[in-house]
Amino acid sequence: MDLPRRTGVMKRYKQIDIKRALALSGTFNFLCCCARGCLLPFLTLYLRQLGLTPAQTGIVMGTKHLITLVWRPAASLLSKLYNKRRAVIVCSLLCSAAVALVLLLVPPTDVHAQTDTCNVSDLNDNPNQSAGGNLLVSSVLPATSPAITGPQINTTLVSQSAVTLPATTHADSESAPVLTKTSLNTSHPQLSHPQLSQENLSVVVKNIPRQPSISIPVTLQTSSPVAAPVRKKRFKSGSGEQEEVKEGHFEFLGSLKVMDPQQQLFFLVLIIVSVWECVSAPLEWTADDGLYEYLDFADASDRYSGTRLWGLLGAACGVGGVGLLVSQLGCLIAVLAPRSALHFYCYAGVVALALPMATYLPLYLNKKRDRANGLLKAAQLVRGSPRALLCAVTTLLVGVVVSSVDNFLLWQMQDQGSGVLHMGLTLALALLSQAAFPLLAGRLSKLLSPGRVLAVGAAVLGLQCFYYSFLWGPWAALPAQAFSCLGSGALWWAVEVQCEGVATPGAERSVRRIYSVLSLHLGSGLGSFAGGFVVERFGLSWLFRGAAVGLMAWCVCLPLLQWKAPNQRRINYSRLLAADASEASDSESEQERDWLAKAMEDDRSNNNNYGRRVNH
Repeated sequence: MDLPRRTGVMKRYKQIDIKRALALSGTFNFLCCCARGCLLPFLTLYLRQLGLTPAQTGIVMGTKHLITLVWRPAASLLSKLYNKRRAVIVCSLLCSAAVALVLLLVPPTDVHAQTDTCNVSDLNDNPNQSAGGNLLVSSVLPATSPAITGPQINTTLVSQSAVTLPATTHADSESAPVLTKTSLNTSHPQLSHPQLSQENLSVVVKNIPRQPSISIPVTLQTSSPVAAPVRKKRFKSGSGEQEEVKEGHFEFLGSLKVMDPQQQLFFLVLIIVSVWECVSAPLEWTADDGLYEYLDFADASDRYSGTRLWGLLGAACGVGGVGLLVSQLGCLIAVLAPRSALHFYCYAGVVALALPMATYLPLYLNKKRDRANGLLKAAQLVRGSPRALLCAVTTLLVGVVVSSVDNFLLWQMQDQGSGVLHMGLTLALALLSQAAFPLLAGRLSKLLSPGRVLAVGAAVLGLQCFYYSFLWGPWAALPAQAFSCLGSGALWWAVEVQCEGVATPGAERSVRRIYSVLSLHLGSGLGSFAGGFVVERFGLSWLFRGAAVGLMAWCVCLPLLQWKAPNQRRINYSRLLAADASEASDSESEQERDWLAKAMEDDRSNNNNYGRRVNH
């Protein structure tokens, strides 16, 4: 009888190299986090330079976090369902770099926007600068008198000690020209230019010889109530329903044109950032799931946690390296390109370096694992434990506070005279301090329980936030960042311990993701929305103080609530079985030793009895 043959082609399993897989995944994680560190910490500072208000900046960042909250799990599930993880990773890298560069095409609104700090001392070394050591700055302001129908030009002298220049003033390190761009809306009641639709005016301020000429291109736009009736008449002059249909199609675009330039900028930035987050959000979870399932298939899932350290080190290198690089440049790195654009170029360059790693990244598809059910089960586990719920509330409040710091700390530092170098090194120190916490975890766990460590970590974050409201100089924020080891590092270590206590075998990663989603996305989104309006109404200092007081009040109540909550630690049967196996092996070895010793004694006694019988 012939046995049935298998119709499919048997796959030859390649030999799995765990060290190579960990090296590739660690390098890929390092480069991805390095790329994000080059740009994301400075993104709100760039939005401030464009001219967005604090409330608008908070809305943009909050929308970014909420898109990640919804789209990242869905994209990870879809990529697994259709077995397209590698394609999703590569497309996410390419599209995120391309969309990030599109943000550079957005022009600033007006001269009142805050710019990045330029190194004025670099201009001092230019021989073409004036002998008085002062930088000539020209600002274009709208006229306030009804008799004046054009822009009023104010020319002032700014001393070298000034660190922050106006928003649209850029200085080149080679020829030291100062260029100021602005867009004036002629819908101002005192300005009237009905005969011009768009005109570029150049005002050249000439000074004594050896001083550079300053060219100020001014763009006048008349797309306001004067131009709106003209468009309506043009639509009415058409014939039939076709013109009405066209008017309906272009109604949204027309409404954008008649908007205030500030609102136009806000909606344009919001659309670009939303698209950017949609293409970059699937990257992290998709690569993370593929790597974990690959290591789990090779029975090496216990070595998965070692890749997280590379992420912190990569982010520290990115934020510190780009801060050092940008600080060495002048205000212009190319023709009319501010040096803040270097953040975007570095982001795209590091993403390009990560592309070859993505093609060789070890991925594996385990069809037996259902990630959606895993997250739902993890949410049920967290809801069923009172201590896990307290930990979830703590991470949510920490996310709200941390988003306030991430969005507006650099604004506060810039107001105190900090440059890009100060900001980059300060943020890099915080990341390095957080990465060094495992060195202290052993000693701290002997002194405090995980619940107490959770409260201490949240309290340290609150004290850091309160300290940021009293900055007084460029390097003032640096000492507080050294305590991130006891802040964010201790907090997430306590969350890890909580995950191991509440999760069933195999569900630790899902429970951990529940906490990260609550803190990094939901809490950060809510904190961004609220923080922007608080800064708009009360200022930066009161934002940090209010967030710190709220978090500290929760830290005072947290130990009492933990004491009242029952400690329902779930038994991890896999560890229990492993411990029983080791104990059983020890007992078996002891029994074998006892049996051997007893057999030797019996043999000796038998020999003695046999000798006695022979003697008799």
